[in-house]
Amino acid sequence: MIKSYKKFWQNIFNFSGTANRSEYWWPVIINWILAFVLMNLVESLLGHSINDIYNWGDWSIKTSSLIISFVVWIAMLSLRFRRLHDSNHSAWWILIMIVPIIGDIWFIILMLLPSKANNYD
Repeated sequence: MIKSYKKFWQNIFNFSGTANRSEYWWPVIINWILAFVLMNLVESLLGHSINDIYNWGDWSIKTSSLIISFVVWIAMLSLRFRRLHDSNHSAWWILIMIVPIIGDIWFIILMLLPSKANNYD
């Protein structure tokens, strides 16, 4: 689990390698848990939603959260590319998520597929 999460951050800009199922799913689960805990913690310390901006402190917290979200988004994008390569699919399959509902379901199925021997490098 820790090894997968460490590898996730080490390969933040690696869009051409591979990632097996555990290397994909552990960071996804950990990121969801961290996001939930941190957002609830920040909102309880602020006393209001992080989207409500009343002063410069709120603005800086909102800006920081947007920057962190962007960095995590880039890391997740590269992880999704590597996972698709590992299951012997082109990274262009990520565009299936544009299709509402069905695309998301199909993408989850792609992420659950086992590794293939002839994967992309």
